Amino acid sequence: GGSAMAAVRAVEIDPEGTFKYILVRLQRPGGGEQRDIVRGTKAAEFHNHIFEKVNPEMEKLGYECKCLGGGKIEHNSKDKKIRVFGLSAGYGKADHSVTVEILKKEYTDYEITWSDDKK
Repeated sequence: GGSAMAAVRAVEIDPEGTFKYILVRLQRPGGGEQRDIVRGTKAAEFHNHIFEKVNPEMEKLGYECKCLGGGKIEHNSKDKKIRVFGLSAGYGKADHSVTVEILKKEYTDYEITWSDDKK
């Protein structure tokens, strides 16, 4: 049921710094239940590195993954600020406004903004 999808964390990003991120849509094969998640890390040199890690994890749980685009996240945990910007050359630009809404649920006391700036 919905519990397995609910168990998937909506956000997994590095606690500090500027790094690439992707917006991923999880879906049960054959439609039905779906959910968007945010993943970002400094460890990823390219956006597809993040997807290549997330995809098998989610397939194991029985979800199909689709990357909806990417960008960058600047995470300042000291000032409690997150900025979402940029794009992915491979996947295109994620809808940063969607990303911000997902981040706001996780980082409730943060100031979270987005823009189409490249840097």
